Amino acid sequence: MTPDQRQTPTPTPQPCRIRCCTVGGCLAANALAVKAQFQTAVTAAGLEDQVTVASVGCLGLCGQAPLVQIDPAGDLYTHVTPAHAAPILATLSHPHPPTLPPSHSATPPPLHPSTLPFFTRQHRIVLENSGLIDPERIEDYLAAQGYEALHRCLRDLEPETVIDTITRSGLRGRGGAGYPTGLKWATVAKMPPGQKYVVCNADEGDPGAYMDRSVLESDPHRVLEGMAIAAYAVGANQGYIYVRGEYPLANRHLQTALGQAKRHGVLGSQIFDSPFDFRVDLRIGAGAFVCGEETALIASIEGKRGLPRPRPPYPAESGLWGCPTLINNVETFANIAPILRNGADWFAAIGTAHSRGTKVFSLTGHVQNAGLIEVPMGITLREIVEAMGQGTPDGTPIKAVQTGGPSGGCIPAEAFDTPVDYESLKALGSIMGSGGMIVMDEHTSMVEVAQFFMEFCMEESCGKCIPCRAGTVQLYQLLTKFKHRRATPGDLAQLEALCDMVQHTSLCGLGQAAPNPVLSTLRYFRDEYLAAVVELC
Repeated sequence: MTPDQRQTPTPTPQPCRIRCCTVGGCLAANALAVKAQFQTAVTAAGLEDQVTVASVGCLGLCGQAPLVQIDPAGDLYTHVTPAHAAPILATLSHPHPPTLPPSHSATPPPLHPSTLPFFTRQHRIVLENSGLIDPERIEDYLAAQGYEALHRCLRDLEPETVIDTITRSGLRGRGGAGYPTGLKWATVAKMPPGQKYVVCNADEGDPGAYMDRSVLESDPHRVLEGMAIAAYAVGANQGYIYVRGEYPLANRHLQTALGQAKRHGVLGSQIFDSPFDFRVDLRIGAGAFVCGEETALIASIEGKRGLPRPRPPYPAESGLWGCPTLINNVETFANIAPILRNGADWFAAIGTAHSRGTKVFSLTGHVQNAGLIEVPMGITLREIVEAMGQGTPDGTPIKAVQTGGPSGGCIPAEAFDTPVDYESLKALGSIMGSGGMIVMDEHTSMVEVAQFFMEFCMEESCGKCIPCRAGTVQLYQLLTKFKHRRATPGDLAQLEALCDMVQHTSLCGLGQAAPNPVLSTLRYFRDEYLAAVVELC
């Protein structure tokens, strides 16, 4: 893209903009019909020159879809139907209509995000464009400082300086393990000259998690820009995005973004008229959870069966086709451009001493405000669950929250004052994971929760190693006995012994972490297991 193209003036914003979320949960809740009806209502009212109707990415409060937000006031309408379009449009001319009883009101009352903890306690870096731009228009991304960080890197910064900036920012991989991103980049960069690769792991598969899907659906160029910066830093010229086949909209938006990026010269050959070349191809996964493990993911990209292999060597040394390969997930890459734009110190000032920046979570389960949130590291679980989530819909006390998906653990309500960071969650027997956060009320059986996640791991085990292949089956069978209150004291001892064996002898992270939900529920809710034990005479 030439400087002239980048400076192409964008149309003057019109005074009123109706932003319709058309991704994720809103799309499933008839959002396209809602948007179409708003457009029809605007045309019928002859307001085309005053009001625009736009498709945007996730607006956050996914549990109350479809969502529509209207600028410039920013009022947010929830549970919108096509029938609401004309009445809502009418309120724009009469901003203070008489209040009607709910049963007679033609429009749902709007929410004011500037007064709601769900929004005010967020710190949006990864999601800064989400809900504001049309994910299918590169022009919107460019108007939001898109590709400026890449342009600056190629023009002003040496690769070593880019890596140093990421290192000093304190960014850790958001895929779950929390490995220092700058250290991983430096390892790949130090490998001997030759073919290197950059891979975006978008094989999000945790139950209840949809952070990466939402980022890809809402702001795909952000991920591409992060990958291009990473490629420049480590010396790669080819990238791959490995994305779940179950994410058709994310795949479509990525395909669109890739085509636009090539046409605008921000991907491909001689980017920004520099010697730097970088191409990105998509690889569509077939739904195997184990392919989220990086060595299995590499095998799948190479066209082989997605099976993990022992490490070392690590992918940074020997990855795709034996070449040094940098693998980060969607959220990690989405953090890169803001760090380069605002500086390492800016990012490092957010969060805690060892967990810098923010984290995106999908807040789901027994909670009033279910949706996508981005919070600063160090915020407590209580703030997330009780202030932002507003507790359970019917006021039932909350029993626990599950973080980290099938590799994570269940944290009891008594520990909700714990800050959300990598070390604190690990100390509680859970993990940050990729960002799934499931709230459970007091009626939830923790034994059944453990059984659910073990069934997931059992079905998703690739079968390569015996501890995982056979151990998860035996653990599931034991948990089933507890669920049906047919367990014996010996079963409890065997359950704990098997957890230890699977955890310490499985080949990859899937098997090693599979017992975590069992161990955490045994730790905090052991009475539920004991209550299921039948004493034999």
